[in-house]
Parts: sequence; C-alpha cells; structure tokens
Amino acid sequence: MNRTLAARTRAAFASVAAAGLALLAVAAPAHAAGGTPTTPTNLYNAYQACSTDQAKPVYVAGRAGLTVEGIPGYTDLGVRWVTEQFRAWPVSDPSQVVTAERPYSYLGNEATATLGGYNAPLLDGETYAWQARTVDADSSAASDWSAPCYVATDDTFPSAAPTVSSPNYPEGQQNQGGTPIKLTFGANGVSDVAGYAFTWVGTFPVPGVASIGEHGIPEYHDPYETSPNYFARADSLGGSATVDLMPPYNSGFLVLRVASLDRAFNMSQPTTFYVSVKPDAPTVTKVSNSPQYGKNAIFKLTPDPGLQAVSPVVSYTVQHLGQSQSQTTVNASTSGIAELKLTLDDPYGDILLVTSTSANGWVSQQQWWSTGGTDTSPTVTSDIYPENGSGGGAGVPGTFTFTPKIKGAVSYTYSVNWGEGTTVKAGARGEAQISWTPTDSGWYALEVYGTTKDGAQTAPTDYFFTVN
Repeated sequence: MNRTLAARTRAAFASVAAAGLALLAVAAPAHAAGGTPTTPTNLYNAYQACSTDQAKPVYVAGRAGLTVEGIPGYTDLGVRWVTEQFRAWPVSDPSQVVTAERPYSYLGNEATATLGGYNAPLLDGETYAWQARTVDADSSAASDWSAPCYVATDDTFPSAAPTVSSPNYPEGQQNQGGTPIKLTFGANGVSDVAGYAFTWVGTFPVPGVASIGEHGIPEYHDPYETSPNYFARADSLGGSATVDLMPPYNSGFLVLRVASLDRAFNMSQPTTFYVSVKPDAPTVTKVSNSPQYGKNAIFKLTPDPGLQAVSPVVSYTVQHLGQSQSQTTVNASTSGIAELKLTLDDPYGDILLVTSTSANGWVSQQQWWSTGGTDTSPTVTSDIYPENGSGGGAGVPGTFTFTPKIKGAVSYTYSVNWGEGTTVKAGARGEAQISWTPTDSGWYALEVYGTTKDGAQTAPTDYFFTVN
C-alpha cells in the first residue's frame, strides 16, 4: 500500500518537475569527472533518520523550515565537490513543490539544507514527502532522486496544561520524606500528547538533541530514552505517564513544573505541583570539648528518626566552611549514626552544612552547625594610650598588653599604622607585653594577631588611639 502511494506521488510530481528544477541551477568548480553522480545516502530530517513509510512519518515543527541532509555520491572517487538538491511537496497536493540545494557539498559527508522557512513556511498539519539527489554542476549530470522520506508538520502547541497528581506526596499536607515521589502526568484531554517534560529547577531542558558523528552523520537522542530525569513518554497518544522521582535538592518545600509534549515536541503551558516534606535533617552534635580554634573537633551525626524509619541512612555529606573549605562523605553505621573529626580552622568561626543520604538515594534537608562566631582576636590594653582615646605624647613610652581569647597562644605579631610586623613571644599564660614610644603626635592604629602552638593564626585586632 505504501509503495503504491509513493509511486503515485512520484508520478504526480513528474508534471511539475520542470518548474521545480528550474530553481535548482547551481554553479560549482569545474572538474574532470570520469564517473556519474549517485543517489545520496544517510538521509535525515530534523536530525532524525528519515521514514520511508508514509503511514509513519517523522513529526517535526515546520515553522522555521525543515532541516534535511544526506551524503551525496559519485562513482569517480577523484571528485570532491558536487551540488546536493532537495525537493519536497505535501502529499495532498504534489504540485506545491518546495526546493533547496547545497552547492559545494563535499563527497562523503552530510550536506544540509533547509526546506521552507519563515518566508515560505511549510503548511501546518500536512504530511510532506521529500527527496534528494546528487548533481554534477559542471556536466549537469544528476543522479536518481532518492526514495521519498515522509515528515508530518505540527506547529500547534498542546491546548491545555497537563494534570499532575501524587498518591504518596499529595499537595496540601506535609509528607514524610524518604521514598521516591510517585507522580502521574495526564494529558488533560489533549489527544496528541506524546509525553511530558518536567523540572525541579524551573527551566525545561531542550528535547531531541543530536550529536554529530563521523562524516557529519547525526546521532539523535530520544529524550524519553536518554533523559528519564526530565522526560516521560505517555503510555499511548493522549495518554498518561507515571514516574518515581527523587528531588535533586530537598529544601522541605519542593516545586515541580510539568509540561505536555506533542510528537513534534511542541510544549504546552506548564502545571506547577508543590510537594511539602516534613523536616528530616540530621542532628549534628559536637562531642569533644568546647569549640577550640585550630583544634580537631569530633562530631556525632544522627539521622532524623522519621526518615530513618522509612529509608535507613547510609552516609552523610558534610560541607565545611572555614578558612579551608572542603566536602566530605562519612559512612554511617547500621543504625545510621556516624562520627566526624575535622579541624576548626576559621578565626572568625566555622560552619558545617550536613545532609544524610539513604540507601535508596534520598537526600535529606540540610542541617546547619556553627561555632557561633567565635572571636579569636587578642585583647589589647594600654596604660598610657587608651583605645579610641588620647594620652601620652611624642617621646612618651606606653605599655601595650596582649591577652588571648583562646588557648594555646605562643606569639603575637603587631604593626603600627599597618607597617612592617614585629613578632614577640607569649608568656606561660599566653600573654605578652610591649613598650612603644611615638615620635610624633597624632592618630595611630595598632594591629595585632596571635599564633597558636599548632600554627593557626587568629583574627586580628585593630586598636586605635591618639597621641597628644
């Protein structure tokens, strides 16, 4: 049946071939050819393999034109450049021929052209047949046309947004997390919905991407097969799809956007589905001595009981925001508890961001732990030159005392008006004292920081005073 329709189409086209081919005159560099052009192979439309079955056309959006391509051939292997010509027509009216060509096509590689376009758009809702042939522009010799390829143009977007429902995470209530979110997408009465796109991040990915391989041959990536985290195929045309999803980031309030796709990947208006998850962040407990800057600290990581009951925790991801920043994965025991040891190294305070991961891949909400903004800067006092005050005078020595706020200070480094630093040793209690004599009256700044026996540098103290 299809062969008969194709033959009838070709016969109908013969009566208009002269008019169509008049548009296909080309110019190309002359060459001494001893062979003949051969029919192009590897035919693709919209980067998908062409369909020679009129009953099963490739659905495409035709508003911007149809990208067609094929590899031209020639029996003389010494020939390098030819012209590849394309023609298309709606099967309902073969007299309406659309033509395109690619001069200087390189033999052995895909040659691409666009049929139709914004100035001469293909008709919406039509089935088109198209063919390709190789032409020797120097001799005007041409190959046979290829067998027809069939595409169906669809520039009409799905008329209604999809329906979205979940049996285990219904909208309007807090749900216990830990298991995949089962969702059903419905076509909402739109008969040509072929699948659905969905996203947790607000932006929908582009469907139907192709990579280009050897000789320019496209490798089409069916989004329903290659990107199951973003696309789901409907169980039938106009049907529904059911998916089990793990949110990529669990904030406790999740937002999923879903859109319907027709066979040409035209996208409907989106539906927004809200998922509320009960708090399930782990507990972070410091079990070593009170936070000490520059020291190792030991933490106990405990899973949320509700989460542990439905989805046992197997590990924790810990992001340490300190002077050095790192991310660590800590394995949990069979009870879901883990121990973490790390060095608190930020003179202004350390922060831990902790999530748990269950055996099925569920990632909990994030727990935040902080040293509480530990102040490690030394205390500075003076008998003659009070902070933010005035005293003494030019040539009058003053004593400055440095006192630690943390344990383990072994030295202090100070500078006047941010000049060259001077280091002095600390006493047994971590204190140090210097004598300094100003040469001139005026405003001064004394900057001081400490160093611990572990080599950690404290936050600096800026001490301002005026010399009379």
